[in-house]
Amino acid sequence: MHLETVPTPPSEWKTDLLVLIQDAGPSPFDVQDPLLQSRLEEVAAAYADETLEGEFLFEPRHREDLGAVVVYPTASEKGFSLWENAKTFASRAIQLAVRTGRKHVTFALNGPGGADLVSRMAEGAVMATWSFQRYKKEPKDRYADLVVEFAVQDPESASKSMKEGQLLAEAVNYARNLVSEPGDVVTPEALADEARHLAEQFGYQCQVWDEVRLADEGFTGLVKVGGGAAHPPRLIELTFTPEEPGPDHLVLLGKGVTFDSGGISIKPSEDMHEMKGDMSGAAAVLGAMKVLGHLRPELKVTALLVAAENAPDANAARPGDILVYKNGMSVHIENTDAEGRLILADGLCRAGEIGATHIVDIATLTGACARALGPSFTGLMGNHRDLVNAITRAGGAQGESYWKLPLPVEYKELLKTPFADMRNLGGPLAGAMTAGLFLQEFVPEGAAWVHLDIAGPFWRSKPWKYYGEGPTGVGVRTLAELARNWMDYMHP
Repeated sequence: MHLETVPTPPSEWKTDLLVLIQDAGPSPFDVQDPLLQSRLEEVAAAYADETLEGEFLFEPRHREDLGAVVVYPTASEKGFSLWENAKTFASRAIQLAVRTGRKHVTFALNGPGGADLVSRMAEGAVMATWSFQRYKKEPKDRYADLVVEFAVQDPESASKSMKEGQLLAEAVNYARNLVSEPGDVVTPEALADEARHLAEQFGYQCQVWDEVRLADEGFTGLVKVGGGAAHPPRLIELTFTPEEPGPDHLVLLGKGVTFDSGGISIKPSEDMHEMKGDMSGAAAVLGAMKVLGHLRPELKVTALLVAAENAPDANAARPGDILVYKNGMSVHIENTDAEGRLILADGLCRAGEIGATHIVDIATLTGACARALGPSFTGLMGNHRDLVNAITRAGGAQGESYWKLPLPVEYKELLKTPFADMRNLGGPLAGAMTAGLFLQEFVPEGAAWVHLDIAGPFWRSKPWKYYGEGPTGVGVRTLAELARNWMDYMHP
């Protein structure tokens, strides 16, 4: 698919599909065509009295240069912002064009409200093209010949916005591809290779701990969780340092369990195939670093990926084992399927070693969070109000939704055990929050910390907005937005 911005006046538009968004605010488009405008007013009136729903497609008989016009009224999509609806409408328009054999699509954004939508619609258009076909006998790229134009007043400025939207979407699709790969392809070492490639491409500093170094340096969670696997664990560190770094050092910590069988506490077989996606947190962090490599924020950012495969084996972690971490905390393993927090604890310890001032961890951590918030919200917990609010605002700017959950001190009782400082399972109640309380014990002293539980939104079981069925790449855009506009969010 080829994207471009064009200054063509409406009288000279030539396209197979003209895409218009009708909104109550400043109009994104200006068709400058009395007959076409009259028809659009009729359409708007029909939506206003609810005689029409969804998209409206028609052929303007008086314009041979316009194959068809599709109208998307924001009134038909309640509950989402104009920016978010613009992505959804762009995605639907691309799918419509491909489904009906139209090769040339023009988004009319030449009106007073159009400039703000260019990056959003580019994002939705590119995300619409995602599919995972690597292993199909005859893969089909239905979008290869598609030309997408953004008809705007200021093509130069719009081109920059378009490329930013395209960059974000491509990073999300990159993460979706990683999550879609089988667990025997995206292994801990494969994640390390991805980090090395990003380091080479963008000049990042990169280092990788293998299983020997992990044991020597006391990263006990990774060693124990990955002990029964054919593919040994890795700790992966990728750092971007700007030319003039400020006092803040943001660490993005991603859970990278490349396949989670549950270990000896093995999961039920139903839907276990989706556990190749238990590295979605790590994929989101890599996707964000891909964006930041292009945008180069004025902030030191380190990506930490804790990568392991959780498998049953003679060397696997056993229920009843006790781990002692670098910060002195001991943990009694009651269930080997609560492994994510065991390796994130190592990542939090490492974040302290490298002087993190702010830490955001992201993980498909608990089914409890998915059950509580469903597939559209990420659970958010943390120890720092400003960082919590910054994540929420950054996510809102990018169409990713967060819901703050508490960390009640009294719930620490649920983690008590007579055998160690803590156990790795809090029982049947408040599972998302007890997981957060567990992680909080490993947060470096003085560091601001937020935990994101993406167990619900990392995967969609059916198409929604601009997502198809499958992985969503959730978190990529929020993390990139936060780092890119750090001063606005954290030091306004």
